Amino acid sequence: MTDKKLKVGILFGGKSAEHEVSLQSAKNVADAIDANKYDVALIGINKCGDWLLPDQSHFLLNAADPKLIQLNSENQKSVALVPQSGGELSNLSAGGVHSSIDVVFPILHGPFGEDGTVQGLLKLAGVPFVGSGVIGSAAGMDKDVMKRLLRDAGIPIAKSLTCRHGDVLDYEAICNEIGLPLFIKPANMGSSVGVHKVSSRETFDEAVLDAFSYDTKILIEEFVDGRELECAVLGNLRPEVSVVGEIKPSHDFYSYEAKYLDEHGAALEIPADIPDAVSDKIRDLAVRTFQTLECEGLGRVDCFLKSDGEIIVNEINTMPGFTQISMYPRLWEASGVSYPDLIDKLIELGLERFEREQKLKTSF
Repeated sequence: MTDKKLKVGILFGGKSAEHEVSLQSAKNVADAIDANKYDVALIGINKCGDWLLPDQSHFLLNAADPKLIQLNSENQKSVALVPQSGGELSNLSAGGVHSSIDVVFPILHGPFGEDGTVQGLLKLAGVPFVGSGVIGSAAGMDKDVMKRLLRDAGIPIAKSLTCRHGDVLDYEAICNEIGLPLFIKPANMGSSVGVHKVSSRETFDEAVLDAFSYDTKILIEEFVDGRELECAVLGNLRPEVSVVGEIKPSHDFYSYEAKYLDEHGAALEIPADIPDAVSDKIRDLAVRTFQTLECEGLGRVDCFLKSDGEIIVNEINTMPGFTQISMYPRLWEASGVSYPDLIDKLIELGLERFEREQKLKTSF
């Protein structure tokens, strides 16, 4: 890294039901990033999808309240990245180039940000970025596709059915195949948005309707009775893994409220109280999951540990939360990597991949 400060574009917000989670994550990264190494450009995306350059001193409203937090959109410059711009932000309000960024940290959760859409735009713009590329992001976001790839790789997953708009759902047949209770969730969503635990016919139809309000494809998944364990992955071609942590929800399951709104919604035990052999197996499964899904940079792999010792991979999160209570940075902190050092490493990984890809031929 040279003496010149890198200009880091922190891209946050987004046209997603996880918008507010992204705002919290962005605030934490902006507060923790090393100002001696980086100049920061905050790029907030509102719920309509507009890219804005908010004033860094007041880019959030109600920043301390996760229930009321929102992007401050007043009097902000509207900007855009265009193909082959090399990181130049075009000023849509006044014309011309507003500024240029060296690397983007897309702290976006959910659709239109974590699903490969923004990653594709950043690749077309020719700017390095943190996290997985198009395929890893898309595969990690779509739980149906993710499960197919993991199943093909021999990685143990929970039983599930995939349903699309217009499908006729036979409740009795589903219960016979999946069992009760069961989970209903949108295929492309995170942070437990639109997720329901269903134990009866009365709640089934309502849960299906709500899940379909967030996605055109939903999963009906078996309930796995087990401890909720998570492992953080960091790296590109040779990823490293953190210690294993355990989520102990005080709610019925690890819901959106438990994750972000209720400070007592869950206890995090890091490291988890499990035998070394179990920890090693979970860490191995985390790396296998990360590589099977073609992920890069970072990922948090969530598993269930059943009473008989069986380990089930639930999912991967390719841009996990970076809030003060989020599991990903806390797992690395317990593994000896501080929050600022973690940000450094993620930026370095994004630059390393970009340099590697720049050496590839684009003509024959």
